[in-house]
Amino acid sequence: MATTNPNTTGKKVNVLVYSGDGTTVESVRHALYTLRRLLASHYAVIPVTADMLIKEPWTLTCALFVVPGGADLGYCRALNGAGNRRIEQYVRRGGAYFGFCAGGYYGTKRCEFEVGDKTMEVIGDRELAFYPGICRGGAFKGFVYHSEAGARAAELTVSKEALSSGVVPANFRSYYNGGGVFVDAPSFADKGVEVLATYAERLNVNPGSGAAAVVYCPVGDGAAILTGPHPEFAAANLDPRAGGPEYAEVVGALAADDKARTDFLKACLSKLGLQVAQDTTHVPSLSSLHFSSLSTGDAERVLKSLEELVGDGEHLKDEHDIFKIERWGTFNMGAVAESLPTETEESSPQPQTEGIVDYQSIVKRLIVHDDVPSAKSTPYFNHHAFFSQLRSYQAQSKEGASLFGSNLLYGEVVTSTNTILEKNVKLLSKLPVGTTATATTQVAGRGRGSNVWVSPAGSLMFSTIIRHPMEKMQTAPVVLVQYLAALAIVQGIKSYDEGYVSMPVKLKWPNDIYALDPEQPEHKKQYTKICGILINSTYSGNEYTSVVGIGLNATNASPTTSLSALAARFVGRKAAPITLEKLLARILTVFEDLYTRFLRTGFDRAFEEMYYDAWLHTNQIVTLEAEGGTRARIKGVTRDYGLLLAEELSWDDRATGRVWQLQSDSNSFDFMKGLVKRKVN
Repeated sequence: MATTNPNTTGKKVNVLVYSGDGTTVESVRHALYTLRRLLASHYAVIPVTADMLIKEPWTLTCALFVVPGGADLGYCRALNGAGNRRIEQYVRRGGAYFGFCAGGYYGTKRCEFEVGDKTMEVIGDRELAFYPGICRGGAFKGFVYHSEAGARAAELTVSKEALSSGVVPANFRSYYNGGGVFVDAPSFADKGVEVLATYAERLNVNPGSGAAAVVYCPVGDGAAILTGPHPEFAAANLDPRAGGPEYAEVVGALAADDKARTDFLKACLSKLGLQVAQDTTHVPSLSSLHFSSLSTGDAERVLKSLEELVGDGEHLKDEHDIFKIERWGTFNMGAVAESLPTETEESSPQPQTEGIVDYQSIVKRLIVHDDVPSAKSTPYFNHHAFFSQLRSYQAQSKEGASLFGSNLLYGEVVTSTNTILEKNVKLLSKLPVGTTATATTQVAGRGRGSNVWVSPAGSLMFSTIIRHPMEKMQTAPVVLVQYLAALAIVQGIKSYDEGYVSMPVKLKWPNDIYALDPEQPEHKKQYTKICGILINSTYSGNEYTSVVGIGLNATNASPTTSLSALAARFVGRKAAPITLEKLLARILTVFEDLYTRFLRTGFDRAFEEMYYDAWLHTNQIVTLEAEGGTRARIKGVTRDYGLLLAEELSWDDRATGRVWQLQSDSNSFDFMKGLVKRKVN
């Protein structure tokens, strides 16, 4: 095993929205909805809990940390001490913080809320103290917790000179419900504080000098923007019937100013250093799901099994989703109208109705084809090319690969390929081993722990069903399937076509795939993440059913880099172009070969050598935080359960003879900083 000291300082691709104690469900949903519309082409916008913030290594990949509305005393209970220290250090070292309403109060030196009202009064210092003064509220009368009684369309005057990026409105109306004013904000100009917007109406509390509604605060090498109102609340997500006639007028006023509100938010995000979409991203409508097979008989058998589940009913009501099962060519136009677009509509999908979408309640059309789907029915995925490549690779297989990918479930726009298979137990039970779900676009992708892998167009996203026999658990533990999946991706890429063996792709333990950043000069050799893997397993009937989910940057340049960019740099001009159909067929066939061999031999020495040849960590020195900062050298993994082996080092980096075994599900791993930190249960 050759020594390697990889520099894996990844790009900042995550926008984390706090969703723990103190937040309201609606505030979190509004923040996720709006930030995804503005940032989704470059970042994964995902909710995180206090536990994740305190225990997981999130800071190096976080581009923005967001605290939405709610009650900031809950934030104090959850984050005071360890949590706030991590947030403050993250911002001071170049990070960005955006606090809406209660999140704005929380980011100040002192909070004064409803002083004198003994039922609601909150007064106290705050640990983050990004704004060096007081946030005082409510700025307007009438606030009632969990109610729209005090909601209003607050008119804001924008400081255009402080927001120079993009189209900046002179004023706009923003949803307001209980937020504060940043007292004496202009007096802190010598500390770099800038007023981005002021309240244009008379306030219910003393604002000191100025009437600052939104402020920008430099913090070390980073910055924070704090707001009293809720510019992240879109009128499309507000129900005019939730209050009296006055509330309907509020929603109407907010709808009229929606573009100005969006432009203001874009300018704020740009000021914090984020890449903002030029055009606001619209969430596309879910498309139909198309099931097809290499063998016509397989498709017919699956159709009959699914029809048996439906019985005399109209829909298959599963654990997570509701499906309308149809045979290709026998469409029920009434059913089409009630749920998803027709086939002609799918070729140019229209944006989903504005507002937060409950994807679980939408009936999904699942169409079973007795032949290979035509380009007209699936214009963004060429089934003929995929099955042709799959047949070719299967014919070359040394292990007789014939299952993985031979049954394919494709959707142009889906929630998540992993969710469709893993969360719908009835559907899963009727699909053959190796059935693979893939999509052109995912609108609710899933990742491991606090991570969600961004899945823009050009990503290869798929999930494959494996049924692992219980009798093989001693010789071939199911936990090692994640290692086989990672190996399959590396080997699949390197055997994609002539010259691809030189592609600099490696795996980061236990199962992420990294590649040399093609934009960095040769002497820097910086690795960046290009692929994530998520595996969920359930036990039933003497077997483990595993859904192996993979998201790989193939032709998309954002959010990190892509295989196309790597091939252009490291393979050269003659590199065969990356197509999703061919890449999927290659990885699936390699995966099946590895898995078949694994069932026969277990994770033997040959597998071990393959794994070490592909990984980043041989002889890397790390710090074991849970062991008092003990230094250790990574030596490998165990062949039984894939535990990480770390050999303790003395002060002069000599081995002491003590070896630690660490599990991926009970420790935090931040190899980018050389840390292995055991989680606190």
